[in-house]
Parts: sequence; structure tokens; C-alpha cells
Amino acid sequence: MPKSPDLLLTGARLATMAGPGPYGLVDDGALAIRDGLIAWAGAMADLPSDYRNWPKHAVDGCLVTPALIDCHTHTVFAGSRALEFEQRLQGASYAEIAKAGGGILSTVRATRAAGEDALLQAALPRIDAMLAAGAATIEIKSGYGLDIETELAMLRTARRIAAERPVRIRTTFLGAHAVPPDYKGRADAYLTETCLPALEAAHAAGLVDAVDGFCEGIAFSPAQIARVFDAATALGLPVKLHAEQLSNLGGAALAASYRALSADHLEYLDEAGIAAMAGAGAVAVILPGAFYTLRERQAPPIEALRAAGVPMAVATDLNPGSSPLSSLPLAMNMACTLFQMTPEEALLGTTVNAARALGLSDCGRIAPGLRADLAIWEAAHPAELSYLIGGPPLRARLFGGRIC
Repeated sequence: MPKSPDLLLTGARLATMAGPGPYGLVDDGALAIRDGLIAWAGAMADLPSDYRNWPKHAVDGCLVTPALIDCHTHTVFAGSRALEFEQRLQGASYAEIAKAGGGILSTVRATRAAGEDALLQAALPRIDAMLAAGAATIEIKSGYGLDIETELAMLRTARRIAAERPVRIRTTFLGAHAVPPDYKGRADAYLTETCLPALEAAHAAGLVDAVDGFCEGIAFSPAQIARVFDAATALGLPVKLHAEQLSNLGGAALAASYRALSADHLEYLDEAGIAAMAGAGAVAVILPGAFYTLRERQAPPIEALRAAGVPMAVATDLNPGSSPLSSLPLAMNMACTLFQMTPEEALLGTTVNAARALGLSDCGRIAPGLRADLAIWEAAHPAELSYLIGGPPLRARLFGGRIC
């Protein structure tokens, strides 16, 4: 992509998320952009003379935040699970549907039957909705293939998205998502014969940024996840984990023992898991969309995570079964309303801490030297991103310094 031209945003209320004070707010702010990076940000009255003659773009008092970061999604898939939504409303549980061949496995069948072009065309409208809600960086997992070729096809499709849209994509290998029907009762054999070879092939092809797994009674045990994490570590890849969503198997503590980037969901997280995450510096990724869709009753222990100093991210968990949600501002509203996170925690969760959950240090804040990925909102205060159900209107989005 060609370098972006010099640009000076003026008349902004900046939520820098870089301090000091709540949100790092700067009134009557200005922001200078050069070569796709933030060159300077602060109060207009303090603008250095070097930037005063740069081409200006007035934002008329709008709120400017870092562009949002969705650090947990399953955006590439085929098919729909609307009928399962009906079944859950009629009393069937998520686990019951999965055991009957629905759930993840129904999406696996549809995804295996689709070609890469079809997967891409299905994913792009979801991506467009996420960008329209302020996102500029999106993590995408595999895990709906559960065979070597389809896992690689999903990751290739995710990489292709970045060539089709102004977005940064981070890919996560999730071969340990479910046990496919042909390996029923033989999870270890599936890991040996399919999952781990798929991981090695994906890594060799340059398709993997991180490795994930689903540690749950309906998926993989901690010992089995440890096999996947050992393989990831040998390849030099960071790990993360779906943990403590439906029960407590100690997955968060396991992830922490591998210095995981994050543990995600965490409704059944206990004090030992919290302490392990705090000690490892792992991010707790909060996923209110799945809690809401599955009509769960046990919320993640937000107050205990807060007290322990565990950084909390917020993500959509966009997927066809348990969280058909593409709006990060809506996820932020849910995190505040359902889990009593504060609006500032929710915005930190979709900027600073979301970047940390992806192992990124060049985005998520407004500060010199960082990427000029920005969101310009028709809002006066950053609390409006969580207060308004679905968030305020997005006036514009900047990706690498270019207005989209």
C-alpha cells in the first residue's frame, strides 16, 4: 500500500487511551499523521509549528479514538445455525445440540463443502459490518475444518481478506476446536493424525499468528490441550485458550503456565485461575455475545479480575452458533450492562487490552509512533460508545492514515 499523505486532524476530542486521566481525554485536540503513523497528538494550543501548515481535516468536535480491535472472532465459515437458535429457545442446551451432531460440527460440514472463494464471499459482508462499527484489526480463527486441507483453506481465506478490505487480519489456528465425527471417542488420535500435522503445515505456509484450543468437556481436556500448546511452543507461536466457558477444567491456569496471550470466555473461572492469569500477565477476553445468545446465568468474575489487576479485553466472538454478533460497540454495551464493566474498561478492552491479547504493541492507543488506525465518532464523550446500544454513528475510519 502506498504511504499515506501528511494529514492534520483538527477540532477533535481525543480519547487517546494513553493517559493521563480517564480515557486520556484531550479537548480541542489535534493529531498529525505521516507515513501511516501518528507523528504528534495533543491540544491544538500546543501544536508544534512544524505541523501547522499540513493539510487539515476538521472533525468538528467529534470524538476520535483508536480504531477498535476485535481480538476473538470466527469470521470465516459457511452455513447458518438459525435453526439451532430456535432449538435453544425451545429448551435444548448448547451441549445437547453439540452431542446430537449440531453446534460446531454442523458448521464444519458446511465449511468443508464450501470452496475458498465461497468462504471469502461469505466473510466479506461480516467484515464490512465490523469495519462500519469502527474496527481496524480483526483476529480470525480456523476450527471449522477439522481436517488438514479445510483448516488451511480457512486460514488462507482469512489472509485474503486483508487484500480485499482496509483491515489488519491476525490469524489463529484452532484445530483443537472439536473432535470430528470420524474421530468420535478418539480425540488423541485426531490430534496426532490431523490437528498437529495441520498446525505444522499452516505454520510452514506462513498462515498462523497464534494457536488456540477449546478446553471443555465437549471438546478437549487440559492434557490434550497441553499437547497442542507444546507443539505451538516448539514452533515459536504464542497461545491462547477458550477456557472455563461451560465448566471449570482449569484451562485458564493451564494457559497461564504457557504464558498465553489470553484466556477467553471465563464464566466459570475460579480464584486459582485468576491468580495464575495475573502472574502470567494473560489478558482475560470477555465475550458477552456468547453469554447473551446462550442465555447463560453465570457471569465471568469481573470484580475479581479487576481486583487482581488482570487486563480485560472485550470481543464479539463472531460465530454462527453462539455469538452472531459483528458490532464491537454492541459488545461493549453488553459487557457493561450484563457484567458491570465500566465504559472506560470496555473501551480499554477494545483498544489497549485487545491489542495486548493479540501480542500487538503498535496500535490500540493514540500516541506518536503508533499506527494511525483511528475511529471518528459522532459523539461528545467516549462513554457514549458503551451507553448507546450499538454505539454512536461512525463518521469516518482511518486505516494506516488513510480515511476510509
